[in-house]
Amino acid sequence: MSNENKSIHEFNFSLICEFFSALERRGPGSPEVTIKALSFIDNLTGESLIADIGCGTGGQTMVLARHAPGHITGIDLFPDFIKLFNFNAAKLNLQDRITGIVGSMDNLPFETEKLDLIWSEGAIYNIGFERGLREWRNYLKTGGYIAVSEASWFKDERPAEIEEFWQNAYPAIDTIPNKLAQLQKAGYVPVAAFVLPENCWTEHFYEQQVPAQKIFLQKYSGNRTAEEFIRSEQHEAELYYRYKEYYGYVFYIGKKV
Repeated sequence: MSNENKSIHEFNFSLICEFFSALERRGPGSPEVTIKALSFIDNLTGESLIADIGCGTGGQTMVLARHAPGHITGIDLFPDFIKLFNFNAAKLNLQDRITGIVGSMDNLPFETEKLDLIWSEGAIYNIGFERGLREWRNYLKTGGYIAVSEASWFKDERPAEIEEFWQNAYPAIDTIPNKLAQLQKAGYVPVAAFVLPENCWTEHFYEQQVPAQKIFLQKYSGNRTAEEFIRSEQHEAELYYRYKEYYGYVFYIGKKV
């Protein structure tokens, strides 16, 4: 039974990877937001070392490379994403400055205090906001920056339906003031925090999923796992449109002291 469960588990992940490989992003964001977050970071040079943790196929990484100097290492757990990441870098003739590697965010392959910037859009939740800030800090030089986007509450009180959804999906979600306090407690000076605009969720994420979902369901017609996965994505989108005044993604930028 354990072997059967493992094979089902792996098949689920392969389906999820296949679906998101067809999309530019695996979470809310936009090139404009990446550039805005980058505007709060100074002192980068051609010798700077940057890590994009949980990089996916590199949509935001390519934007970083076009607007910031230095060498970028993208890290993701899924080999299929990294294969596409390196293909995208070569297609844009950025392979000399961008390298994608398979790895885990809780065991990064960097030397202590070597990085000038750690970047992570919509991925730090996999390790947890506080833990990620604390552990990743070891790899940053003094004066280096961290820039992450994280799901956050906009209001202290929320309707029960969306409260329950997020407590099940990501219990570490919190308000912006509390997230900033966590950033400071982890050893950073908070530099900036700004809310991602709605089009990062609608135009750049959920709307792009619609045609991909149709193709995916046609390919896996009758596959219950695939159908349930798409239903969960559609439900998540419905909740956002219904409750977007209560939560969203926030970019948090800190400087190591």
